[in-house]
Amino acid sequence: MTVPLPVVFIHGLWLHSTSWQPWMDLFREEGYAPSAPGWPGDPDTIEEARQNPESIADHGIDDVVEHYAALIAALPARPILIGHSFGGMIAQKLLGQDRAAAAVAIDAAQIKGVLPLPLSALRATFPVFKNPANKHRSVSLTAEQFRFAFGNAISEEESTDLYERWTIPAPGKPLYEAASANFNPHSPAKVDTQNSGRGPLLLISGGKDHTVPEAVTRATLKQYRHSEAVTDILSFPDRGHSLTIDGGWREVAETVLTWLRQQGLESGR
Repeated sequence: MTVPLPVVFIHGLWLHSTSWQPWMDLFREEGYAPSAPGWPGDPDTIEEARQNPESIADHGIDDVVEHYAALIAALPARPILIGHSFGGMIAQKLLGQDRAAAAVAIDAAQIKGVLPLPLSALRATFPVFKNPANKHRSVSLTAEQFRFAFGNAISEEESTDLYERWTIPAPGKPLYEAASANFNPHSPAKVDTQNSGRGPLLLISGGKDHTVPEAVTRATLKQYRHSEAVTDILSFPDRGHSLTIDGGWREVAETVLTWLRQQGLESGR
């Protein structure tokens, strides 16, 4: 009997892990064994997360990596990791540590070594950086801020719906760690991009993404130039940062499934 390949979905800032539910349903139908654990401190429900925002506060990149590494260690096989935004950074770090069979990083937060910092990215993260004390706090977005950071490529009505359905407070610490990464030789945002023995990696960008503009994803690809492992890049030119949760999510998900099959990572049904 074929054991289904585990797939671990990793959310980014401001989205609850349950936002991956449509993806999990699709991947389960395709014969995989999906799960979407939250970050350390994340309550089980969106309502609990909103009511208890400080449970999420002050968790940094290393905390999140260690949290997922422990969960991965309990799985029957090395999983496929699919991460969005900061979840994409976490997926790359775990892949570089040889903890995964493959990784897909969608609109991934910048890793150490990536230099472009477009103005739209600064504006999208301003709600955190406007107060230095936010490094140790959790921060919520307003519907207007979510519209700029996530929903700029969709209708205002859909953006508002996604905001009300999926958003939770997020820790400010990872953003501060990423912002200082190129000045810190031991930055937690550092990824082993030279590992030639790791599994394949797919980087996905949204051409209209304000939070992680396409220039950041292209610069991330260059960081892997000394690795002989498979590193591919795909772009959805008309999509923004909401591409994993908006009405076009299935196109992105099916593209990921096609790429996994090309890597020989098709799971038996």
